Amino acid sequence: MTKIKAIFWDNDGVLVDTEKLYFEANRFVFSKHGVEVTEDIYVENYLKNSIGAWHMLNAKGYSEEMIASIRTERNEYYSKLLEEHSEAIAGAENVLKTLHGKVLMGIVTSSRKDHFEMIHRRTGFKKYFDFVLTADELEKLKPDPDPYFKALQRSGFKKEECIIVEDSERGLRAAIAAGIKCYVIPTHLTKNSDFSGAEKVLNNIEEILLVVL
Repeated sequence: MTKIKAIFWDNDGVLVDTEKLYFEANRFVFSKHGVEVTEDIYVENYLKNSIGAWHMLNAKGYSEEMIASIRTERNEYYSKLLEEHSEAIAGAENVLKTLHGKVLMGIVTSSRKDHFEMIHRRTGFKKYFDFVLTADELEKLKPDPDPYFKALQRSGFKKEECIIVEDSERGLRAAIAAGIKCYVIPTHLTKNSDFSGAEKVLNNIEEILLVVL
């Protein structure tokens, strides 16, 4: 069995319990414009296909300029929620502390850099990572495999020596397309998703220690 030398972590939903806040930010802002973003709609459009729900405003006749303004409002409201409510996933710090120095670790996230920095000012997790790739550093986002190809390049290791930890279908699809083993930890939002192709579906983040050590 090939020794695992690197772990590429997703961020939201895996290390920090922020996916529910992003859902709430979208739900709240869209509701002001007469569009209901349910959990099912959110999962389908954001966590499976990574397309957002802006087409629902297009269908109501909103211009691109209006949608850009609403997107800014959503981002600002999400920032407010992060400042007040973001928190680490239970057990995450213990896992990161245990693995720190034993394997190379990077975060690969579709989050904007400002939101990422805001989250981890609260957690203090950045010290555990060798590199971070946010949406600002990426040309393409998951489910495209490009983010994980970039992570692989940064690590200097072979695909067989790396694993990915995800919580969503879009992340799993990116991992599969990149040819890297992916372990999935479902959340409340993704528990009913299709994780076919995952190396294993885990119950919690601490089970990663059984995989690596």
